[in-house]
Amino acid sequence: MAALLLTGCHNHDHNDTTAPTESHTGNEAQVHAGEIHFTHEQAEAAGLETDTVRPAPFRSVMRASGQIMALQGEEQAIVATSSGVIRFADASITEGSALDRGETVAYVSARNLQEGDPVQKARLAFETAESDFHRAERLVADKIISEKEFERRRLQYETAKEAYEGQAGRLTAKGVGIAAPVSGYIKSLPVAQGEYVSVGQTIAVVAQNRRLQLRADVPESGFRLLRDIQTANFRTAYDNRVYSLEELHGRLLSYGKTATGGASYIPVTFEFDNVGDLVPGAFAEVYLLSAPKEEVLSVPVSALTEEQGLMFVYLHIADDIYRKQEVTTGRNDGTRVEILHGLGTGDRVVTRGAYQVKLAGISTAIPGHSHSH
Repeated sequence: MAALLLTGCHNHDHNDTTAPTESHTGNEAQVHAGEIHFTHEQAEAAGLETDTVRPAPFRSVMRASGQIMALQGEEQAIVATSSGVIRFADASITEGSALDRGETVAYVSARNLQEGDPVQKARLAFETAESDFHRAERLVADKIISEKEFERRRLQYETAKEAYEGQAGRLTAKGVGIAAPVSGYIKSLPVAQGEYVSVGQTIAVVAQNRRLQLRADVPESGFRLLRDIQTANFRTAYDNRVYSLEELHGRLLSYGKTATGGASYIPVTFEFDNVGDLVPGAFAEVYLLSAPKEEVLSVPVSALTEEQGLMFVYLHIADDIYRKQEVTTGRNDGTRVEILHGLGTGDRVVTRGAYQVKLAGISTAIPGHSHSH
């Protein structure tokens, strides 16, 4: 009897300790409150990256609205060299199309117009002036006409010849071809297919855009800070990428001494290399940067997440373990954000994949909450 009772007690104790052990295993990610379990496989799938927080120079920054502009002389108009109806060389030619120097952009023809084809008129005028000039050569040799009259006919001939050859060299079965004077891309097309154009009328504007300008409009309240501005970062409305003027070989050209247009804004102008995907005329968010400040803690913009007006980062504290950390932010240079409170030197911060870690924290919290019920 004693042996049976002892055996029954032993089995009862074993069953009591097994259940809590299994429950503990099922909630391994919630052993410590506030910690997030994010496996190595999940980190690889999310492209997760971390960085160690260390003091480093950080520039003070002033945000402003701005606009990308083409440099003077970097744009050139293509004009009609003959009057008539315009037909573009390729139906795909539109704003933004790339052009090579000498490439035919359009053809102009007046063959079916009432006033006649100006090229044919130029040819007839040239042939008439040429015949008259050769006749004058014989007459002046025989002293029948004066030297003055001969020079007048010679001038008429040379003028008619130049006018005809200037168009005949580009004359095709489609009409007079109009070529691009420079390489670049089409910024604007003031005329449409099938319109009538006159000699000298602009049919397209070609932009080379080897260099561009960035103009930032700074409120008058920031005027005293302008003398310390050295460079800038900017981001366009159509692209989340932040561009650095230092990387684009940019330089500060000038800043205004008076407000423009009665709008209480002072222009600050930079010049930089075009990387190929920036559009003149596009608006931009500009971060004006002054001389750097030493020993500042900062993190990349991508490390921050926001919840109800508060800013958070995610710290990598151990293998597969992360923790959500509230921070107080300071200045923003468009690429990195100053951290005033919440982080210390040596903290490992998630700089890429923070949103995926955030979702992992939410997904692990919900089942644990449901289990308690």
